Amino acid sequence: QVQLVESGGGLAQAGGSLRLSCAASGRTFSSYAMGWFRQAPGKEREFVAAITWSGSTYYADSVKGRFTISRVNALNTVFLQMNSLKPEDTALYYCAAGLSIVTMERSYDYWGQGTQVTVSS
Repeated sequence: QVQLVESGGGLAQAGGSLRLSCAASGRTFSSYAMGWFRQAPGKEREFVAAITWSGSTYYADSVKGRFTISRVNALNTVFLQMNSLKPEDTALYYCAAGLSIVTMERSYDYWGQGTQVTVSS
């Protein structure tokens, strides 16, 4: 069992930055791929970024070059550094843990409650 708790969301201006954190419980954190997804009002949840247990990273085209995912296994924590934020990045951001195909929502077994990110123009 893995429990995930996100933090770091808030309000930012367009062009600004935020750093999200996701703290995981459990001793097998390093075995999991970790992902970030987001859901804007009226839209389906979408993939944002993921990092495998070995450190390989994957990004949605919409955030490539602006967002960076990283993990510190010793801290059981994954981060999402978000730079050059745009109003369209406004969403509820979820952290997730899974063991297989990292870009697909259904591959993830554990989810956090989400943290709100709002970007003003």
